[in-house]
Amino acid sequence: MEKTIRHDGVVERIEGTHIQVRILQTSACAGCKIAGHCTASESKEKVIDVRQTPPPGLGVGDSVVVCTSGAAAGKALLLGFGVPLLLLLAVLAAMLALGQGEGAAALGSIVVLIPYYIILWLCRDRIGRTVAFKIEG
Repeated sequence: MEKTIRHDGVVERIEGTHIQVRILQTSACAGCKIAGHCTASESKEKVIDVRQTPPPGLGVGDSVVVCTSGAAAGKALLLGFGVPLLLLLAVLAAMLALGQGEGAAALGSIVVLIPYYIILWLCRDRIGRTVAFKIEG
């Protein structure tokens, strides 16, 4: 059985097939009884873009549940964090192996992320079709 990630949210805006849903993202310990006295717990409001035809009767201010598959979340994490980390480490190791100084190698490994994130931004629509949230129900 595939894991599904769900968040309760409130519809902020509906424009055609584009729905914006505000969710409250909490850390794992935010629900703890002493979370208000602890610096480890945190929660943030985020706006999720959902691209689908709105269900009949859905309006701004309605409570909804947005979901995505675990595979889609894994792909998002891989593209956002995994690939950049591997790219950074590979360029750092290559530049050090080629005899570059540590400062130049560090700078080069950070600079190589600029085109990666530009390419990621240019491919955002294609990625958005596979890494997407949907409204349940």
